[in-house]
Amino acid sequence: MSRRAIRILGLACLVCLPALSLQAAPENGKIAGIVVDPLGTPQMGATVIVSSEQLLNAFTIQLLTNDHGRFSTSALPVGLYSVKVTLAGFLPALDQHIQIDGDHAALLQVVLGSALSSFEKLRRPANQSVAADDWTWVLRASAANRTILRWQDSSVSVAQSSSDDSQAGSTHGLLDLTSGAARPGSISAAADSPATAFVYDLGAGSMGQVLMAGQFSYEDAASAIGLAGEWFPSGQEGVGPVTTVLVRDSRLGPGGPEFRGVRMSHDGEFSLSNAVTVRYGAEYLMADLNGTTAALRPRGEVVFRAAPGWETSLTVAARPWQNGQTSEGSLESALATLDALPTLLVRDGRPVFENGLHEEIAVDHTLGRHADLSAALFHDLSTHTAVIGHGGAGNADFLQDYFSQAFAYDGGDSSSTGARVAYRQKFNDDLSATIIYAYAGALTPDGESASVLREELETRNRHSVAARVTTTVPHLGTKVSASYKWLSGTTVSRVDPYGESLYHVDPYLGLEVRQPLLPGVLPCHVEVQADVGNLLAQGYVTVATTDGGVILVPSYRFFRGGLSLQF
Repeated sequence: MSRRAIRILGLACLVCLPALSLQAAPENGKIAGIVVDPLGTPQMGATVIVSSEQLLNAFTIQLLTNDHGRFSTSALPVGLYSVKVTLAGFLPALDQHIQIDGDHAALLQVVLGSALSSFEKLRRPANQSVAADDWTWVLRASAANRTILRWQDSSVSVAQSSSDDSQAGSTHGLLDLTSGAARPGSISAAADSPATAFVYDLGAGSMGQVLMAGQFSYEDAASAIGLAGEWFPSGQEGVGPVTTVLVRDSRLGPGGPEFRGVRMSHDGEFSLSNAVTVRYGAEYLMADLNGTTAALRPRGEVVFRAAPGWETSLTVAARPWQNGQTSEGSLESALATLDALPTLLVRDGRPVFENGLHEEIAVDHTLGRHADLSAALFHDLSTHTAVIGHGGAGNADFLQDYFSQAFAYDGGDSSSTGARVAYRQKFNDDLSATIIYAYAGALTPDGESASVLREELETRNRHSVAARVTTTVPHLGTKVSASYKWLSGTTVSRVDPYGESLYHVDPYLGLEVRQPLLPGVLPCHVEVQADVGNLLAQGYVTVATTDGGVILVPSYRFFRGGLSLQF
């Protein structure tokens, strides 16, 4: 074929492609709504900003409500949108992730709240009945706004809300009294001693939601304290970006060295198109223990929705995202932030953080309304692998816990490629189950003595099968979660630690019990808690070193009990 023919063919393609794109362009959608005050009075002249959430096709439309408080816009390309409403004298309102496609439109009711709207219900006569769907107002990031109707050709249905009414009846404070830590042997975690933790929702007006958390132990000889904060600019956990800050300070026994740690992180997400979502984030870590160490760890995830019920994701991270992982609510998420520092280790007399990089490609398929199946291929790389054990080793590299004989040790490098398959099923509101199979590498003793313990450890592949069942006992309200992870051979580090964190399972037998006390009687929600790890004390491996014999285990046995009050 001559160059002239090639040029003509290329020019024809350039001319035809835009025409094909226009021909294949999807139908346009529509957003319409009404803006009212807390009493239901339509508000004229409110500014309504409709913004596309798609990065490659971002645009903004500004509207004003008419004398009936109504607004509408059509000819919107399909995708996700945000609607922000402002009016002098009222708090701004924001609704995000509104789905628009070519065969239906969204009708919004936006209720603008003010600083005085919390007092409006006090003016209601005592004998006036209140509907179950009536609004309760508080001063926080934005007033409630919700989708109230959606029509699709010949049908009309109620759409789900993404507004503050989903948090109606939610708690604003939490107080935990516990007997110890859930990660014994890690001085960067909560102290393994009786402690009190609290979380409070401060609110931040138009700036979003701010949660403050704190924790302190009662041991004068080895005091420990932690402070954390979470900021959700959108005003709601799991929607939009989140920024967290954690500060920890603890002393390792009377006259011992002092540990100081800091963790700062930021996470967010955006849409490249209607089918592609990107999550991104990074965390900065710093610690001081007879020396200083610091690390900057970025992470990212791309999710592609190829078809209804099918998702493919590509992830590069040290561990799963924390926000959105806690199903109980944002207060528990802030409480988990207090324990978010990775394990601190000592290598050749200097402190280092446990270091791991997880790369994964996964496919998730939804099976009906209450089940899903996922499969993943992944690679784990660690230059400082945390090994937990107990014993009387005198080497300074064995970082000893003051409250027990547990220690943390730098097991050295580990690299492995693995696979995971997980099936989740929700049988009803009171019963759900998860089954996970994984094949990956973990550190295990090679049987040959060496002068340094880490030289006795090598990475070997292991099979593992785990199951987790969560149920709620009818009438009593007791919530029980039991899990068991079987390993095909000896290990002294975790097999697929990313998957363990993602599906909330630990090696061997674990048990969590939550029992409400006098529900509906006390002015706050009170629960008795009990957590047990490695209940049967399995997986313990005795290893001889030049400093003496030690016992290593991938999951330390512990018991943690306490009382939780939410108000």
